[in-house]
Amino acid sequence: MKVSCLPVSFFRDIIEGRMSLRQWAMEGVRAGLDGIDLSILFLKSLEPYYLARVRKEIEESGIRVAMLTTYPDFTHPDAVERERQLQLLEDNILAASRIGADLVRVTAGQAHPGVGKREGIEWAVRGLTRAAEFAVAYPLRLVFENHAKPGAWQYTDFSHPTEIFLSIVERTANTTLGVNWDTANTLAYGEDPIPVLKRVINRVVSVHAADTSTRGALKPVLLGTGIVPFKEMFMILRDSGFDGWICMEEASFTGLEAVKTAADFVRHTWTKSQSP
Repeated sequence: MKVSCLPVSFFRDIIEGRMSLRQWAMEGVRAGLDGIDLSILFLKSLEPYYLARVRKEIEESGIRVAMLTTYPDFTHPDAVERERQLQLLEDNILAASRIGADLVRVTAGQAHPGVGKREGIEWAVRGLTRAAEFAVAYPLRLVFENHAKPGAWQYTDFSHPTEIFLSIVERTANTTLGVNWDTANTLAYGEDPIPVLKRVINRVVSVHAADTSTRGALKPVLLGTGIVPFKEMFMILRDSGFDGWICMEEASFTGLEAVKTAADFVRHTWTKSQSP
């Protein structure tokens, strides 16, 4: 098991230039992480020379990129826009390869008003399948998340309801698309995450370790201080043979020290979760 972190608490600082990617990499090293995560929103360009520089700065800091998070919107009601979203994701996959990322987090798309469940699932499956076919040419893996809503979107994720998420996972079973299991988002929808995790455990490639203080709403807190049953989830993951990236979503807005505190919690809980 390897620990990385998506610095949700510092998104604005990075996007607006108050924290450089080199600085984020150095903070990751200081916190004892095995890798760092980046959002596609952090990258100022997709030009090869720029991406080569980003990779060099991060690796010279003594760490690497575990995951690049992206936000494809395959459920947009406009067919032309859905095609554009696929092209954007293909560009993002190439960028992820150039910065040395192992994983690319992908989404189904937004719950646009007027888009029905059947057509939305069809569009999401089609887009995700085509993206997975494109990605096989690169040394990385696409992972689909039980997602909620990023700040970059207007609407909640179309696949936030568990039945839709499970349907998309089932209908992409014959592809290389994996699952990025978010520990908090099912609770944010008001459901018990344990049965859902058990349904998709054979597809889980990576984990977004996130915590929430409230059932039925996503209210991020420092990992281990909310209501997410981390020990039980980690037991399921360990028993399945999982040994991949646990990418923390640090969104407590309590300072950089929270990254190390969260990493210590994840490693301690992972160790304690070993079945007797």
